[in-house]
Amino acid sequence: MSSNQQTLIAYADCFSGVSGDMFLGALVDAGLPLDYLQTQLAALHLEEFTIRCTRQQDHTISSTGLTIKTEDSKITRTWKDIRTLIENSALKTTVKEKALTVFTCLADAEAKIHDCQVEDVHFHEIGGLDSIIDIAGTVIGLDYLGIARLITSPLPMPRGFIRCDHGMLPLPAPAVCEILQDVPVYGSSIEQELVTPTGAALVKSLSSDFGDFPAMKISRTGYGAGSRKLSGDLPNLFRLVIGYERKVEEIQEVEVIETNLDDWSPESYPHLCEQLFSSGALDVSLIPVHMKKGRPGFLLSVITSPAFSGEIKKCIFAETTSLGLRFRREKRMTLPRETGTVNTSWGPVQAKRVETPTGYALYPEYEDCRRVALENNVPLKDVYAAVNCCSPEKFKKKF
Repeated sequence: MSSNQQTLIAYADCFSGVSGDMFLGALVDAGLPLDYLQTQLAALHLEEFTIRCTRQQDHTISSTGLTIKTEDSKITRTWKDIRTLIENSALKTTVKEKALTVFTCLADAEAKIHDCQVEDVHFHEIGGLDSIIDIAGTVIGLDYLGIARLITSPLPMPRGFIRCDHGMLPLPAPAVCEILQDVPVYGSSIEQELVTPTGAALVKSLSSDFGDFPAMKISRTGYGAGSRKLSGDLPNLFRLVIGYERKVEEIQEVEVIETNLDDWSPESYPHLCEQLFSSGALDVSLIPVHMKKGRPGFLLSVITSPAFSGEIKKCIFAETTSLGLRFRREKRMTLPRETGTVNTSWGPVQAKRVETPTGYALYPEYEDCRRVALENNVPLKDVYAAVNCCSPEKFKKKF
């Protein structure tokens, strides 16, 4: 954490997918000392192993590749064994809790796929010692670097098959599909494994959000190298971008919800607006349209934060005759603005001071201008003119 208490966040850029060793390699590449990592992992009392880091280049991009060597790679552990191993270790409590969360995600998926009890899940198929080091090491690395929040990009889903102890399995691996429920993904024509079960469990369990690059001031970037060359002349890298979170005044991704209404009375529109705004709407508009068979109707359009979209949809169905909705995510750009007052001959009047590309401008607030006009028996346009004549420097910000 910096001296002014900014929040350090990281963006997991999975343009070539993600695996446990790629994630851990990116953390080492971003500044996690290998000696510190090995010292922390020793608290798990695992069998003898060594972690080897190599500098690699993929499409001229420098990255860190990790390999784990052990004398006995045949040891397999159940989920119960691994849980006991982590709980009895000397790792920090927060590291233990997050590592257990990742393993729980992985164990639940494997149990469902193989139709067995969670306690009986064996981790030989996903690497045994490798998976323990990858998962515990990644949590240790995020903790060491002070990353408070992880955001992850949508994940690529390839085609083809992969050979494992159970024979040939389709890609994405069944455990990956199970783990990534409710996570944004997209199709890829590459017929190679891009997202491993361990990688999927890490990003699913540790990420607070999935989506586009967050607003941040970048401080460092780490690249973790994949173990195979990808077809199609594509780099096989995982990128971790770390920086200080930039707070924005307004959400810059919104959801637009629309419906056509042809058997609805617009006299209830003011009431509908009140209900929509109380449910989290940012803007509401109603546009007359000609519908099928020449009937007049209306296009209702609502802009809202994605967090409130569920309540908005319920409100539209409850308050209108709509039988269906259309909705989509959109980006928006808004000008910085502050609310406050300016002094007029009738006293203070509420307004917004907006920072435009050419300087500051004042925008009167309708409801307060209407109040002043009614109280003083003057035309509303005169109140607007008085606000617009004020200098932006005379604006008093509301705290």
